[in-house]
Amino acid sequence: MAGLFDKQAETYLDARPHYPAEWYSMLADRTTLHSLAWDVATGNGQAAIGVAGHYEHVIGTDVSEAQLKCAIPHPRVRYLHTPLSLPDDELVDLIGGEGSVDLVTIAQAVHWFDLPSLYSTVTRVLRKPGGVFAIWGYNDIMVSPTFDPIMKLFHDTTLPYWNPKIQSLFDGYRTLPFPFESVGLGTEGDPLALDIPKELSFDGFLRMLRSWSAVVTAKEKGVDLLSERVVKEFEWAWGGSKLVRSVAYKAFMLAGKV
Repeated sequence: MAGLFDKQAETYLDARPHYPAEWYSMLADRTTLHSLAWDVATGNGQAAIGVAGHYEHVIGTDVSEAQLKCAIPHPRVRYLHTPLSLPDDELVDLIGGEGSVDLVTIAQAVHWFDLPSLYSTVTRVLRKPGGVFAIWGYNDIMVSPTFDPIMKLFHDTTLPYWNPKIQSLFDGYRTLPFPFESVGLGTEGDPLALDIPKELSFDGFLRMLRSWSAVVTAKEKGVDLLSERVVKEFEWAWGGSKLVRSVAYKAFMLAGKV
C-alpha cells in the first residue's frame, strides 16, 4: 500500500479535497475528553490538522515516509512513521498505551487495512468509556449534468487498475464490517452520507485524477488513461480550462465506540 502513495505524494497533497471543519466538531462533541487523538494513515496530515482544533495532542501515523515528508506541521500534531513490520504491542505503546486515546480517525484509507488487526488495535487504545473511532471516505465527484456522465465513463476505464481492496470504497463503505456501537454518525451497513464542497479549477481536477493509484499503475503498464483526447473531452465538458467550478465530493462516514 505504501508504495502506491509514495509515487504521487506531492500530487496527492495538492489535489485532494479538504474535509469540512464541522466534521471534526461533531466528532469532538461525542468524545468525553479531548486530550489525545490518533489519526491513522495520516498521509499529508490533513485530517490530523483538523482534529488538532479540538484535541490537546494529536499523533498522525503512516506507513509511507514519502507521505510524511509532505505532512503539514502543527504545534499539537506529532507525526510518526509506523512501518508494517511494527508489532501491535509496540504500536499501542507508541500511541500512548491502552485506553489512552479519545478519538481515532482514518480518512480515505481504512479499506487498505487488515480490518481484524486494525480493529483490535483501535479497541485497545480507545478510552473506555468516552472514546470514539471514526472512518470516512469519498468516491464520486459531482460537477454538472454534462460533465458527470463523462466522468463515469472515465472511471470505468480505470477499474482494471485499482487494487481489489478499494471495492469497499466504491461501495461507499456500505459493505465494510464495522463492529462498533453507534454514536449517531453512521453504522455498519448504513454509513452517514456527507458532501465535501470545493471550488475546483480544471488543472486541480486533472491533478486529482493523476494522483489516483489506478492512473499511476496504468501508466506504469504503458496505458495512458489521461490521453490528450480524454483531457480535451474533460475540458469541453468542464466549460474550458480557465473555469473554476463549485463541485461536491460524495462522502460517507462510520463512527462508533467500544
